[in-house]
Amino acid sequence: MFVDNEGARLWVEVDGAEELPALLLWPNGSVALRVWDHMVPKLNHRFRTIRVDIRGVGQSVPAPTAEDDDGQFHFDVYARDACAVLDALGIGACHVWSQSWGSRPAIVFCARHANRVTSAALYAANLDLPDVPKQREGSRLAAERQQAAGIVVPPPPDRMREHANPDTVPRAMQALTRFDLASVVDQLTMPVLIGTGSLDPNLVSSRAIADRLPSATLSVLEDVGHNGILERPEVALERFLNFHDGIGTP
Repeated sequence: MFVDNEGARLWVEVDGAEELPALLLWPNGSVALRVWDHMVPKLNHRFRTIRVDIRGVGQSVPAPTAEDDDGQFHFDVYARDACAVLDALGIGACHVWSQSWGSRPAIVFCARHANRVTSAALYAANLDLPDVPKQREGSRLAAERQQAAGIVVPPPPDRMREHANPDTVPRAMQALTRFDLASVVDQLTMPVLIGTGSLDPNLVSSRAIADRLPSATLSVLEDVGHNGILERPEVALERFLNFHDGIGTP
């Protein structure tokens, strides 16, 4: 289904029974909501999952503007887009799960609209600009260790890099350069899980966030790099569900 907001058309997919707790899933950087395809069937016994393609990514269409006007590609706008989706679905509040780049707009959504967030699982959370070479090196090393240990990792979901408007994807991702996450992270008062790989350079910032937030718990995913839901999906899911057991989610 499409939801219109502030000139954009947002592609949304909803799975799971309507009476289950709502779970808003924020995708990694430069990928569509398809990145969660392998997780959704394992979540729908417990959650009603809501996935949204960021404006300009996947099947979502950004608002028509001049090519040099990137004002709509901003985390505050993405947070308002998420609110518009919840409104369209008649959902007052939700749980949040995000991965890597997606944890950035997720932090802003949780800070700006805390009344709509019951809990947040922010995987590979990072307040600083990303060190992409070190992230790639961490994921490469994680893959080597997993192979040596005989761990078979499933292939990434099909079509997660399919975009209706490929030219707008890099513009949408540049929102990370326009927002100081450190200025809002202290507003997260809901229960927070920070799940970050031991080989992810983001772990430094993840530890700092966990130290700042009284409501946060840090879970280090051993021998995992920058993308826990792709590199060790079963471990990422187990930590997520254990977190919800701990906070009493039905």
